[in-house]
Amino acid sequence: MRRRPHRQVGPPSAPATPVPRRRWFRIVVPLLLLAFVVSVLAVEGYTSRGFAGDQEGRGERAGRSGVGVPGEVAGGGPVVDAGHDPPHTYRAPARTVVLTFDDGPDPTWTPRIQEVLDRHDVPGTFFVTGRQTARHPDLVRDLIRSGHEIGVHTFSHPDLAAQSEDAVDRELAFTQLALAGAAGVHSSLVRMPYSSTTGALDGPSWSVARYLGEKGYVLAFVDQDTRDWSRPGARAIADAAVPEVPGRGTIVLLHDSGGDRSQTVRALEMLVPRLKADGYRFSTVAEVVGVERLTGGVDTPERWRGWVFVTAVTVSGTTVSVLGALLLVVGGLVLGRCVVMLGLAHRHARLARRRGRVGWGAAVVGPVSVVVPAYNEVVCIGKTLRSLVASDHPVEIVVVDDGSDDGTADAAEALGLPGVTVVRTPNRGKAAALNTGVLRASHEIVVMLDADTVFEPSTVRRLVQPFADPSVGAAAGNAKVGNRHGMLGRWQHIEYVMGFNLDRRMYDLLRCMPTVPGAVGAFRVTALRQAGMLSGDTLAEDTDLTMALHRAGWEVRYAEHAVAWTEAPDSLRQLWRQRYRWSYGTMQAAWKHRHALVERGHAGRFGRVGLPLLAVFQILTPLLAPLIDLLTVYGLVFGNAALTLLAWCGVLAVQGVCAAYAFRLDGESLRPLWALPVQQVVYRQVMYLVLVQACLTALSGYRLPWQRLKRKGNVVVPPRGGGLPSGV
Repeated sequence: MRRRPHRQVGPPSAPATPVPRRRWFRIVVPLLLLAFVVSVLAVEGYTSRGFAGDQEGRGERAGRSGVGVPGEVAGGGPVVDAGHDPPHTYRAPARTVVLTFDDGPDPTWTPRIQEVLDRHDVPGTFFVTGRQTARHPDLVRDLIRSGHEIGVHTFSHPDLAAQSEDAVDRELAFTQLALAGAAGVHSSLVRMPYSSTTGALDGPSWSVARYLGEKGYVLAFVDQDTRDWSRPGARAIADAAVPEVPGRGTIVLLHDSGGDRSQTVRALEMLVPRLKADGYRFSTVAEVVGVERLTGGVDTPERWRGWVFVTAVTVSGTTVSVLGALLLVVGGLVLGRCVVMLGLAHRHARLARRRGRVGWGAAVVGPVSVVVPAYNEVVCIGKTLRSLVASDHPVEIVVVDDGSDDGTADAAEALGLPGVTVVRTPNRGKAAALNTGVLRASHEIVVMLDADTVFEPSTVRRLVQPFADPSVGAAAGNAKVGNRHGMLGRWQHIEYVMGFNLDRRMYDLLRCMPTVPGAVGAFRVTALRQAGMLSGDTLAEDTDLTMALHRAGWEVRYAEHAVAWTEAPDSLRQLWRQRYRWSYGTMQAAWKHRHALVERGHAGRFGRVGLPLLAVFQILTPLLAPLIDLLTVYGLVFGNAALTLLAWCGVLAVQGVCAAYAFRLDGESLRPLWALPVQQVVYRQVMYLVLVQACLTALSGYRLPWQRLKRKGNVVVPPRGGGLPSGV
């Protein structure tokens, strides 16, 4: 084993001093990213959620047909210009068939229908929805280039009779905007959703028709509805499109979207040759009205606005597709990780039970040194030192006061506890304080803990037993939250038991433990020296040191029964600062030790197993985890709410199973798990934002200063070493 030189952490361009002017980058960018994702989901949801086909809702109008509709309309032709008084109606000329298609364009069926029409040189009139136009603008352009007619079928296919005038205006305006962006045209031809013949009009729908006529629209109804949406068979559809009275002109209703339209395609293959053989010609609605066309170009500003709109829809669709793919990846990783963790944790527990009977080897009974770095810890230093003095293993306690100005050193000396030495140093940081303590230690094994942490009497003894194996350079203990009162304390308690300690069982079996926690860890002094001692290069000196030990060839083990009770942040502000430092420090340490990926031996094993696991499950997966919640909201608003809720509950159930098993392994009560659903909704988002800010800090090159948390000394140790603290 050889000593490895220190390497500067962070990207090569990272400055050595803070750059305050870049702080805005770490705050504004997450907000912009969140706003972008929410906007994308909103646009995609509004422009892509499914709608009921024209067939839906027709039955509910049956009893109201004809009420309040002028006779010249109810008994007139299927094309209505309601902008006149009286309204003008038009019929298809004799032996003329107008084929109309609703609900498209559809990327599967519209091109196939167009191919049949083009092959037989037959024009069609396509009533497109704004949603489908914005999502598939190329299809509309192809239809226009082939000489087909385009009409408006609203944007989102609502029943206009149930909409306000403002809502009707929005539906039309958005559709015209989509047409302008897709093909540079507007259309004055409209077909109301859920409409068929003029004889089926009622008072409310006629009111809408008259309003549309006043706005300059020509309304197209039909003579014959093939009901192809019900898929009665290709021959039945073709028969329904043949004029009932031979030689009479007719306008036929078909569909090119809204479902499987294969029968419609086959029906056209039979219908067109049949009608041509009978002497019929094919035309468009514009010719029925007697004009050249009902579509026209738009000015440049409108075309640009339409282009922006269509582009936004395209970007939203692509982004949501990518997010959906990422969600599948994240979901697979999370589920796979849960399965692997449960399996490895079960195996680890079995090995731990066996080890409890036979031990790690010859019992470690010699005295050890305990180093306690302290900076302004006067409120908690007494409780920490008393717990160490009560240890059932012989200990030497070295308190290193790192330039405290609150009397921490005086308070420690005033306790007069046996075996406690207080060393006063100028303020140089935690890593320097720990190094000072290690140099003052008298024994080969050194235990390190934070000054806010309380040990059980058996903690030191259990923590040092892995050192019976001479290849072990460090051992991680089991840190538990000692202040679990309140929702924030419960959430962190769940996180510590489920996330940290369950992870450590997995890492222990894979021999790639990434972190020996500062709250409870033990080290072989020889290993520390070969690893270069503790470094101030990163804000996660414990992770940095652990990785350096792996690279120096030492094993790092997990002593799950060595329990320590630590003080967790009791406010969101303090929690944010702590996790921000942890996240950024972990990234610094991983970057510093990235060369382990290509090294040999134990260092290479850690680099090729431990570092990827760390990157995937502590950085990448948490960054993408909010997709589950964002897409859940998206599904509840725009999709199948019941199915979406069921999927989210399924993910929560998997998390619950993992949490329950982790609590069982740690001998913890399951009662706090009632807070798990709320934790997934609130706490996870806070951790996500912290991680995003840490990533942006790393990218911006800002060197984050040390951020000390305010201690309250409110750690409570349960009377029998395990389970919940009393009073919680």
